[in-house]
Amino acid sequence: MPRYLGSCHCGKVRFAVDAEIDHVRVCDCSICRRRGALIHRVEEQQFELLTPLDELATYEFNSRQATDYFCPHCGILPFRRPRTAPHLWAINVRCLEDVDFDAIRIERVSGSRLP
Repeated sequence: MPRYLGSCHCGKVRFAVDAEIDHVRVCDCSICRRRGALIHRVEEQQFELLTPLDELATYEFNSRQATDYFCPHCGILPFRRPRTAPHLWAINVRCLEDVDFDAIRIERVSGSRLP
């Protein structure tokens, strides 16, 4: 399985992901539309945080069931815990090195329709 290194823009938040990134999710909810992230979900064991979690800032909105983690210095969101699958890590693929975005299938998600 390929290993990808990821980071925020300034490099203070660093992580690694072991995954076959064959698709990304694009959500139409209010925050995802504004953020423009390309999300790929991975299991806990596929994600390695290289920066202590307590050095990140968090944001919870609406139902407060999802947790967005972002760099308090540059503001980039490299990953999150999704509302519909809080046991998974939702990786912002735009934060990964050496990804061919043109080769990845896009899945549209209707997060705006969640209650």
